[in-house]
Amino acid sequence: MASGKESDPSLGYLTRKDTEVKLPRPTRVKNKTPAPIQITAEQILREARERQEAEIRPPKQKITDSTELADYRLRKRKEFEDQIRRVRWNISVWIKYAQWEESQKDFNRARSVWERALEVDYRNHTLWLKYAEVEMKSKFINRARNVWDRAVTLLPRVDQLWYKYIHMEEMLGNVAGARQVFERWMSWMPDHQGWLSYIKFELRYNEIERARGIFERFVQCHPKITAWIRYAKFEMKNGEVPRARNVYERAVEKLADDEEAEQLFVAFAEFEERCKEVERARCIYKFALDHIPKGRAEDLYRKFVAFEKQYGDKEGIEDAIVGKRRFQYEDELRKNPLNYDSWFDYIRLEESVGNKERIREVYERAISNVPPADEKRYWQRYIYLWINYALYEELDAGDLERTRDVYRECLKLIPHEKFSFAKIWLLAAQFEIRQLNLKDARQILGNAIGRAPKDKVNVKLVVFNEIHCATLLPSLFIFCLKQIFKKYIEIELQLGNIDRCRKLYEKYLEWSPENCYAWSKYAELERSLSETERAQAIFELAISQPALDMPELLWKAYIDFEISEGEYDRTRDLYERLLDRTKHLKVWISYAKFEATAMEEDCLDPDSLKEKKKLCIENARRVFEKAINYYRTSAPELKEERAMLLEEWLNIESSSGEFGDVSIVQVKMPKKLKKRRQMVSEDGLAGYEEYIDYIFPEETQAPNLKILEAAYKWKKQKLSTED
Repeated sequence: MASGKESDPSLGYLTRKDTEVKLPRPTRVKNKTPAPIQITAEQILREARERQEAEIRPPKQKITDSTELADYRLRKRKEFEDQIRRVRWNISVWIKYAQWEESQKDFNRARSVWERALEVDYRNHTLWLKYAEVEMKSKFINRARNVWDRAVTLLPRVDQLWYKYIHMEEMLGNVAGARQVFERWMSWMPDHQGWLSYIKFELRYNEIERARGIFERFVQCHPKITAWIRYAKFEMKNGEVPRARNVYERAVEKLADDEEAEQLFVAFAEFEERCKEVERARCIYKFALDHIPKGRAEDLYRKFVAFEKQYGDKEGIEDAIVGKRRFQYEDELRKNPLNYDSWFDYIRLEESVGNKERIREVYERAISNVPPADEKRYWQRYIYLWINYALYEELDAGDLERTRDVYRECLKLIPHEKFSFAKIWLLAAQFEIRQLNLKDARQILGNAIGRAPKDKVNVKLVVFNEIHCATLLPSLFIFCLKQIFKKYIEIELQLGNIDRCRKLYEKYLEWSPENCYAWSKYAELERSLSETERAQAIFELAISQPALDMPELLWKAYIDFEISEGEYDRTRDLYERLLDRTKHLKVWISYAKFEATAMEEDCLDPDSLKEKKKLCIENARRVFEKAINYYRTSAPELKEERAMLLEEWLNIESSSGEFGDVSIVQVKMPKKLKKRRQMVSEDGLAGYEEYIDYIFPEETQAPNLKILEAAYKWKKQKLSTED
């Protein structure tokens, strides 16, 4: 008998040693360094796939005659029938059976299989889909229609069957048939997507009225917020704003107490906002906030705050948003009411809120802070408050009478006897022109001209019959009046009033006879009217003035005018008269270039053209010779100008081709020498500077050049001292 250590009564004849589970001993890893060849999981999977045995497939059977084909079909049918008997409710077996019969082109047997399958489970819409697709693929259209018709009759709640049926009819071009199928479907009151599909179908064929009728039935079938919003957006997309508004109003009447009414009100208000109906949108927001519980109106309230920020009419929300900034501006302006930049910021804040009464109140308070001194530099910033006020009333508020009053009060306030602002006069006149009130515009500009003085002589200007100007008083806005004259003439010229433009130019020149710009523009006007004699008379009168602000521009304009008219003799006379007044280098060069190109553009033969060209070059040489003689005898100190004149002469000779003679100029060209001279500053000698000196040929031939030059300088210095 075994001892107690070796046996256990509960184990029978087995000992504990026999029932022990021997676990493998844990392997101790002695070398923990990485292996020289690393193996990735991807490599393990790839090797497993490579070592996998090939799939065992049945051998392919080749059928060579009809007997074998009949045997093959009999065997396959027997297999399918056996499967059906075993698993009658397995629809996939029926589908495979029917598709196999179709592949054998035995459509009658395939239809028989489909019909037997439908007897088993006609509620399975997959069977109907496969059945109809087989008929369509085989181009049995009427049979496919029959299948679809039976399917939608038996399973009217399966949307996919309706979609497929309609898609087939639409692809066949049977629009009327597709519409009929849609009507059958709609009688079953499908979900939103079905109605929207019907609407999109009608819109594809541009049937707007039919789509509108479907939307009416849609919102009656599904009186939900989303349906009404879609209906309104449809009307808005088609440009039917009144219809869209009517849809929203009907929706509000029916669904004002709905749980999702917040979405409807927001959409309605945004619609009115897009239509620029701000007051309507505001009323909608207020109505919604009054009827929707506060717990469900968070998004609505946020939208309303954003709306009031943009358009601003609700006092409470306005104060909550801009109250702090308004308080800051009020504090700044209380400390310094003449800080016009703060007034501008304050006005912009109120304009962003959109409360017209508040905006006007701030503007009135701002313009009441008149600068303390009658100096223009203090008024330059202040005057823009009036300008912005007038523009706000005209463009934003649309109050034309208030705009006119703003301009009138501003013009009364400005001390015109000391200074004025052309911008105010012009803006007021342009405002009247925009209102088609031409008489008042002329009166404003006439008053502006009438208030302007002439520097030396007081003149009483009466510009037009309807303008009553006051006696001119001394002031400082000459530049301002020039702008007014220019703009006034521009307006009358655009209106085609030439006589008024002439009268304005006359008064302009009577007020400022030294203004070369006015003379040039007056002559340009007459030239544009083909009044050549008038233009010439104006230019003659202009150059005869004792004082001109920019005479060089006036003479150039006169010369260009005569050249454009082809009056070359008059042009030569003008150059000679100009040279009597000034011997400037540019005048000589311009005169010579004119002579080089002064050739009538007539249809001459080549010989005459050559003679004319030769004569032009000779005339240009005559001018250059005269200029060089002047610089050599009367102004020998102007060596640089003389050298530049010779360079221009050389360029003309070289560009004249066969008629030019470069040697004539080359013998007169000077030599350039680099010299140094002392620089004297207030503190004494400051060093030396380098300059270029020119030595002309006649100077190198004179033996006592330095003595003569020193004597000339001494004589010139003596004369200047005596003067």
